[in-house]
Amino acid sequence: MPQSTALVDPEIERARTIARWMDRYGLDPLIGLIPGVGDVVGAAIGLYIVSIAVRRGLSKAVVARMLLHLGIDMFLGVLPVIGDVADFFYKANEKNLALLEERLNEPQRDAMGNAVDWAYLIGSVGAVVGLFGLAIYGCIRLVEAVV
Repeated sequence: MPQSTALVDPEIERARTIARWMDRYGLDPLIGLIPGVGDVVGAAIGLYIVSIAVRRGLSKAVVARMLLHLGIDMFLGVLPVIGDVADFFYKANEKNLALLEERLNEPQRDAMGNAVDWAYLIGSVGAVVGLFGLAIYGCIRLVEAVV
């Protein structure tokens, strides 16, 4: 049998292994069960995929999207019970791996990133800020109702 002549990139293979173990096999939600540090540790492991994007010169918008995925995953995981369940469904590492592979295989990578990356990033940050604002407003209303 002829062997494949395609070169395997060891960094990308490690990233695939991390994404598979953390998201598909459920290691990320299990680590997230460790009180206080589990979600931070899970996000720190996910930073390996982001570090590849940085070393390979992907745009700042793509790197920011990847960091946003990890931030959302970490934030969801911090929420008691609901976050632990959500951690099984929000696959930040698989999203980041797909984004990395997609952008690395683009024939011409723009240093500023494309409009889709920036629009996604701005919309996501706006949504996160809006949700935080809503949560703060809800807490204020709750305190006013109690007092």
